Amino acid sequence: MKNISWRLFVILAVIVTAVIYVLPTFKPGILHGKQINLGLDLQGGMHLVLEVDTDKAVEGRIERLVHEIRDLLKKERVRYRTLERVSGTNITVKILGQKNINEFRLLLDKEFPDIRIENENATAETLEMVLNLPDKEADLIKKSATDQALETIRNRIDQFGVSEPDIRRQGERRILIQLPGISDTQRAKDLIGKTALLEFKLVDETGDIAAALEGNVPRGSEILYLVREDRETNRVTKTPMLIKKRAELTGASLTDARVQIDSQYNDPYVGIKFDKKGGRIFAQVTGRNIQKRLAIVLDNKVHSAPVIQDKISGGEARITGSFTTEEASDLALVLRAGALPAPVTILEERTVGPSLGADSIRTGLISMLVGGILVVLFMIVYYKGAGLIADIALVLNILLIAGCLAAFQATLTLPGIAGIILTIGMAVDANVLIFERIREELSLGKTPWAAVDAGFERATWTILDANVTTGIAALVLFQFGTGPVKGFAITLFCGVLASLFTALVVSRAIFNYFLIGRKIRSLSI
Repeated sequence: MKNISWRLFVILAVIVTAVIYVLPTFKPGILHGKQINLGLDLQGGMHLVLEVDTDKAVEGRIERLVHEIRDLLKKERVRYRTLERVSGTNITVKILGQKNINEFRLLLDKEFPDIRIENENATAETLEMVLNLPDKEADLIKKSATDQALETIRNRIDQFGVSEPDIRRQGERRILIQLPGISDTQRAKDLIGKTALLEFKLVDETGDIAAALEGNVPRGSEILYLVREDRETNRVTKTPMLIKKRAELTGASLTDARVQIDSQYNDPYVGIKFDKKGGRIFAQVTGRNIQKRLAIVLDNKVHSAPVIQDKISGGEARITGSFTTEEASDLALVLRAGALPAPVTILEERTVGPSLGADSIRTGLISMLVGGILVVLFMIVYYKGAGLIADIALVLNILLIAGCLAAFQATLTLPGIAGIILTIGMAVDANVLIFERIREELSLGKTPWAAVDAGFERATWTILDANVTTGIAALVLFQFGTGPVKGFAITLFCGVLASLFTALVVSRAIFNYFLIGRKIRSLSI
């Protein structure tokens, strides 16, 4: 009786714990618990596979190196004929004069020891050199670009307010994103895919825009467009502008970005704040370029190009444009989350509607209910009273699986429901092994108590072997699987634990209660 009391206490504690975790799923808000998370295939949402253009990240690094080398040569007064990026990831340099050549070599060895000299052609008075990054350095930049893109996208989605998103890396350059329950898919794609590279660049006031449009773009400048949309007529105008290539300041110096309302025109704009270094640079740039235009460029599009009237101190600025409140809010969001290190491309897109998810839940529950009823009837017909004990354990098994999913905040998917159905069969299979052993012992003339004791003892190791191997397979699927496979693995592993508990502990406790507590002299099996 002492052994029975101990088992009943453990069983009750486990059942009560499972009920506490499961209740919030059926009555949200009760006990301040969390509901079982439903996967993309059950509650609807968006599935995206993105590819990061890591080559662009390497090109961006090369472009920054060009500016760094140019600034250093200017500072050290080393004259050069050409210095530019060509063929994507190569830098060509042409130096004239032996003195300039010697100084350039010294600076290159001292300040840029990691740059690889791909090709060199030197004469007495001329040096032509092709520079690029070593393969190892380029590979590291590509890997870092994917990792940074993953974290930036995760930050954006977290600020967007999607509950339980699934964001993970696939291969070297791809990112898998699943957003359950999302309805505005286009807005989500815009937020995720926007590079959000914010740059402050001076307008080239001396260049001829007409000549530039014909192909004669001044060195160090580029053509960008100021885009304006008329909300009443839905017409978009693009005004070409000649902009200096070099960015005076980038969004990397931002500390905050918030939507604000213009008190004069009642239009939304994005107010931004820089860190101390960024604020100091912004003050220097505006102080040196009074009465010149400073373009605010986002992803190579000019949002505005106001004339600098005075030195702007304090580390604050504003981005204006024809924004709606939602557009301004989204822009502030991506600026706070940071820019992507390289552009991303959507390779795969699937949208699951909530009605399809509801149909999946309904058909999954119906299949589970029908399968459960058939198993319950079979056990009662074939094993009689003992079958009823197995059915009680089966109901508890389903409750424990649900409690496990809720406790670990696992995501239930359609394959997960299939895993639950599979564990129903596994739970009954364990009881079948035990009952057949008990029948064998009874046929040998043993008493009911001795038959039950021997049946459980001899079947225990067989049941453990079968369930442990299944559990190991579930852990491997969880570790290396993705999406539906991982959902199946979670419910399968929870089912294995629940099956072992209900078959070896709950069923044994019920048998002990009737044989010892009620002093039953015969078994209905």
